[in-house]
Amino acid sequence: MFEATGISVRYGKHLALDSVSVGVAPGECVVILGANGAGKSSLLRGLTRARLRAPGGKVRFMGRDITALPDHEVVETGIALVPEGRGNFTELTVADNLSLGSYPQRARATTATRRAEVLEMFPKLGQRLAQTVGTMSGGEQQMVAIARALMSCPDLLLLDEPSLGLAPIVVEEMFQTLRRVRDTGVSILLVEQNVGASLALAARGYVLEAGRIVGQGTADALRDDPVVAQAFLGH
Repeated sequence: MFEATGISVRYGKHLALDSVSVGVAPGECVVILGANGAGKSSLLRGLTRARLRAPGGKVRFMGRDITALPDHEVVETGIALVPEGRGNFTELTVADNLSLGSYPQRARATTATRRAEVLEMFPKLGQRLAQTVGTMSGGEQQMVAIARALMSCPDLLLLDEPSLGLAPIVVEEMFQTLRRVRDTGVSILLVEQNVGASLALAARGYVLEAGRIVGQGTADALRDDPVVAQAFLGH
């Protein structure tokens, strides 16, 4: 469904990502593991933003070469990114943020249906539609960010550290929601610090270190890998 090969990202002279290749199958959840500074966020940015990639990489989605597409056209193919920091329009209401999420042409015909589905997944947002997003808690703002992305009717959802800074009980609730999203058939590529919860959600994973893929396998294999366990699971 989604295949990226030889993706490199530079910031000036610094090579943040060095010829990385990843793939996601239809309906699959895949996690990217790695320490801080490993290049995980650079990978997600490089997958969706042609202007950030060094020459030579290729990105294919649903059988189509999208390597050179500008950002707004990538969204129209069915890929949505929830960036680290959420990217909400914090001075607008929840309802406004959801409406902006449905702006892509592919989503406009089903806006009402999609909004009902999203509010069923996030019932708290249904009670806060008129609230300004900037006045909400961190967990609620993360819900808005994911809900806004889902309003674009994505086939692939990219998530960058969605549990960052959230209370444990909120993190658990968020992962339950991501399971519901996965079970609707939306594929997920997830960068996440909570390795245990991520491996419980994902079917497969990649291990990123210093901008390179140094390991990959099923979630069970990665969970049982002594190197992964020591580095990320604390045992």
